[in-house]
Amino acid sequence: MTLGNSTLSLVAIALVVVLTGVIGAYGVRFARTTNDFLVASRTVRPAWNAAAISGEYLSAASFLGVAGLIAVYGPDALWYPVGFTAGYLALQLFVAAPLRRSGAYTVPDFAEIRWGSRRLRGLATGLVLAIAWLYMVPLLHGAGLVLQQVTGLPRWVGVTVVAGVVTLNVVAGGMRSITLVQAFQYWFKVVAIAVPVLVAFAVTRPGVGELFTGAWAAAGTGLGGGSSAAEIYSLMLATFLGTMGLPHVLVRFYTNVDGGSARATTVRVIALLGVFYAFPTLAGVLMHRFMPPPGPGQADTLLLGLPAQVIGGWVGAVLAALVAAGAIAAFLSTSSGLVVAAAGVLSTDVLRGRVRDFRVSAVVAGLVPLLIALPTTSVDISRVVGMAFAVAASTFCPLLVLGIWWRGLTTAGAVAGLVVGGVISLGALATFVAFPAVSTGALESLLGQPAVVSVPASFATMVVVSLLTRSSVTARADAVLAQLHLPSAARRVGAP
Repeated sequence: MTLGNSTLSLVAIALVVVLTGVIGAYGVRFARTTNDFLVASRTVRPAWNAAAISGEYLSAASFLGVAGLIAVYGPDALWYPVGFTAGYLALQLFVAAPLRRSGAYTVPDFAEIRWGSRRLRGLATGLVLAIAWLYMVPLLHGAGLVLQQVTGLPRWVGVTVVAGVVTLNVVAGGMRSITLVQAFQYWFKVVAIAVPVLVAFAVTRPGVGELFTGAWAAAGTGLGGGSSAAEIYSLMLATFLGTMGLPHVLVRFYTNVDGGSARATTVRVIALLGVFYAFPTLAGVLMHRFMPPPGPGQADTLLLGLPAQVIGGWVGAVLAALVAAGAIAAFLSTSSGLVVAAAGVLSTDVLRGRVRDFRVSAVVAGLVPLLIALPTTSVDISRVVGMAFAVAASTFCPLLVLGIWWRGLTTAGAVAGLVVGGVISLGALATFVAFPAVSTGALESLLGQPAVVSVPASFATMVVVSLLTRSSVTARADAVLAQLHLPSAARRVGAP
C-alpha cells in the first residue's frame, strides 16, 4: 500500500474513532443511574435497539472474516453468515420475550431469579466473563492487524486504541452511551462494505459461470481440515444456538420496554443482518475470482485489498480507506457490547452495583482482554469467534431454553449442565490453541468446533440430573414461569 493510500486510510480510521467518541459523549448526557448504565433504563424502542444490536453483533468476524473465509474455503464458509443470522430466529422463538419479562439485568440475574441459587449465579458470572473475553481477544488482535496492514503502525497500536476507546465510552455512559454508538456503526458498516463491493462488481461484471467454478465451488469439504461433515454440523450448532447464549447479545434485550418489544426487535434484527450479509458473501466470491490466493493467516485482510486490486486508482484508494474505517467500526461496536456485558456482571456480582462500581468494572473488563491480546497472536477471526459461539451454545443456550420452557429443570441439573458443557467446550478450545501440533484432521475439527459433542452433552446432563433431583422442584418454579410467559397486564390482574 502506498504512502498516500496509508494516509487516507489513517484519516478515515481517525474520523471513525472521533465520531465514536462524540456520539458516545452525547449519550453520556442521559446516563445518570445504575439502570441507565446497565440497561438504558429499559426504554430503548425496537427500531433503535435493532440497529444497535445489529451494530454490536456484526463484529469484524462478519465484516472481514466471513468474506475472507468464503474466498478461501468456498460454500462451506456460508454456514457462518447463515448461522449468525438464523440464531436470531431461535432467539425470537424461545428466549427474547420471556427473558425481558424476567426483569433481570444480566444472565446471572436471570439464573438467581429462576432458581434462587447464589452458587448457580456465581457459575454463570464466571461463564459470562469467559465468553466475553474469549470473544474480545481476537477482536483486539484483528484491530491491530488491520491498522498494521493499512498504515504500517505496530500491531499493539490498534489493539490499544480499540480497547482504550471502547473502555472510555463504556465508563462514561454505559449502555445509554453505546446504544447510540452501535446504531450509528451498523449503518456505517453497511455503507463501508456495500459501496466498495458493488463498485467492484460493476467494474468486473463477472458472469455466474465465471464465478462459481472448480473445486472451490464444491460444498462439503470442510474449512481447511479436509472432508468433515462433523465440522460443518458442529459449526451449524455453534452459530445457530450460540447466539442465544452470547452475553452481549442477551443484555441488549433487557433494554427493551417489554416482552412484545423484545420480539419486535428480534424480527428487525433478522432483516438488518440479512441485508448486511449479502455483501461479505459477494465480496468473498469476488476476492476468490480476482485476487491472488492468500497466504496462511491472511484471510482476514483480503477485503482490505479488494478495492485497490480490482478497482485501482484514486477511487480504489478512497474505497479502501472506507473499508478500513468500517473494519475499525466493527471492532469498536462489538467490543463495546462485550465490555458492557462483562462490566455488568462484575459490578452486580462482585461489587455493590452502584454507578461507580460499574465504571470500575468497565475498566477491568476492558483491561483484561487487552493484557491477554498484547503478548499473543491469533488465527482467523471468524474461526476464533466461532469458538466463543461454541461455548455459549454449550452453556447458556441449554440453561435458558430449559429454564424458560421446562418447569422440571432443577438447580443441580442447571449447575451440572453448565459444568459439563463449559468443561468440554473450553477444554477443547484450550487444547486447540495450546497444542496446535496435535490438532490435525478429525481431531482439529472436533477441538476447533466442539459444539457437536458439547451441546448435546450439556442438554442431556441438565435433563438427567434434573430428573434424578426432581423432588427439589418447588412452587417457586411455577411463580417464575408465570412471570416469564404471561404478559404484564395479565399478571397485574392475576390471570392464570
